[in-house]
Amino acid sequence: MTDRNLEQRNIELEEMVLRESILSASGLNSENLQIGIKGDPSLRETTYARKKYNSEVDAVYENLAPNLMELLLNRSTYRLYIGFNNGEIRTTSVFDPLRIEVHGAEKMADRAYIERQFPAVAYEDKIQVIQDLYKGLMGNPIYKKLPDYWQSILNRRNENWEPIEMDEVRTVLSTLKSMRDMPEYYIRNITVCMVQSIIRIQFNCDGTQLISAENYHRFLEENLGVCPL
Repeated sequence: MTDRNLEQRNIELEEMVLRESILSASGLNSENLQIGIKGDPSLRETTYARKKYNSEVDAVYENLAPNLMELLLNRSTYRLYIGFNNGEIRTTSVFDPLRIEVHGAEKMADRAYIERQFPAVAYEDKIQVIQDLYKGLMGNPIYKKLPDYWQSILNRRNENWEPIEMDEVRTVLSTLKSMRDMPEYYIRNITVCMVQSIIRIQFNCDGTQLISAENYHRFLEENLGVCPL
């Protein structure tokens, strides 16, 4: 295969990889600012028959809410999962990015627990740590063994990477109570990650919504009738 043909083949493979994935290495494209993935149809059909109950998260949410905001804005956490139904809070730290930590909602509502468990890190410093992590990966000899089209995808992603804005984090977290209190289709879990400007939400009717952070306002207004603060 000539160099020209090989280059064209790499371009085609790169485009195919990005096109095939629901959420690719480069995120959602501008034409898909919101994606819905259908789940178990039996759960959708029995939505109204299943009685809503107050979970551990609901019981402590008044004290929990500001701590969740603190985690993403001022602590080492870069990814946050909130399980409203089961009371499970999952976090991932920039200092240990390959591991997931699991915490109970009641403990997470205690500010002293937050102080002990999560080192204080300014948002801009977390951004720098993430950028350094990507640079370290790109400098690893094994990275150079990746197929050319994958190196191209990752190089372009890393060069153009921008974190979710702090105001977008505030907007998302400030609307959770409203979405949880909805009488019919209410939130059961959510994931917010500052590395990807994508909000992942699951409701009691099952299925998953992937929403770009910049499109979050529109999603709430058009689909749920919730007006962001």
